[in-house]
Amino acid sequence: MATLNITFNGLSSDLPLELDGHVTDVDVRRIAVEVVRAGGVPGLHIAHLPEDTFNHYVVDRFRGPRGEERIYLRPKVPFGA
Repeated sequence: MATLNITFNGLSSDLPLELDGHVTDVDVRRIAVEVVRAGGVPGLHIAHLPEDTFNHYVVDRFRGPRGEERIYLRPKVPFGA
């Protein structure tokens, strides 16, 4: 089990994901577009979200305190990558 956190338009939301192995950054961005369009992310439902919305977003990966995978999809910030 992994958790995908998406930050978009000043909102941030967690989405639990079942992943079979490693997913690429491109896959993370594609999954994010699909779940936001489908309304699968609490507070983030945009039916006509453009396909390239997250193309310039950063994908960060961390392990939680119990070893669970956490993936963060966030906009780039001016003071870092």
